[in-house]
Amino acid sequence: MQVNVYTDGACSGNPGKGGYGIIMEWVGKPYVKEFSEGYRMTTNNRMELLAVIVALEQLKKEGIDVAIYSDSKYVVDAVEKGWLFGWAKKGFKDKKNPDLWKRFLQVYKKHKVKFEWVKGHSDHPQNERCDKLAVQASKKNSLKIDEGFEKNDPTLF
Repeated sequence: MQVNVYTDGACSGNPGKGGYGIIMEWVGKPYVKEFSEGYRMTTNNRMELLAVIVALEQLKKEGIDVAIYSDSKYVVDAVEKGWLFGWAKKGFKDKKNPDLWKRFLQVYKKHKVKFEWVKGHSDHPQNERCDKLAVQASKKNSLKIDEGFEKNDPTLF
């Protein structure tokens, strides 16, 4: 069983209102699902990473081959170049977004995940659609609170 996952994050201001967009395709079956959500105050990197996390959390069975296509060098390189695993060994000391990286590691280890970087805004159909979903989500009237971001920055509210 293989699933292709396409993700993107968006932020209006950085930090600012943000959102993520996800497309999941079950390879060999006519199954495609889209997800998106918006947040009132966050960063672009948090939305890029949260998109990947939420997508992996949607998988109901363990051990699935997952190909994640993202335009985020931050996310792709952290995993594919092994930086994340060094950060984890050091307790994420002086690293941003430790709450999300820890959450990522919990779902990452349940599957066989590989990342592919795609150039953003280069007419990649799924990446363009994810971007549109993320931007639309960030513009909703009712936005969620990114507690991991807001509680760590007391100057925000």
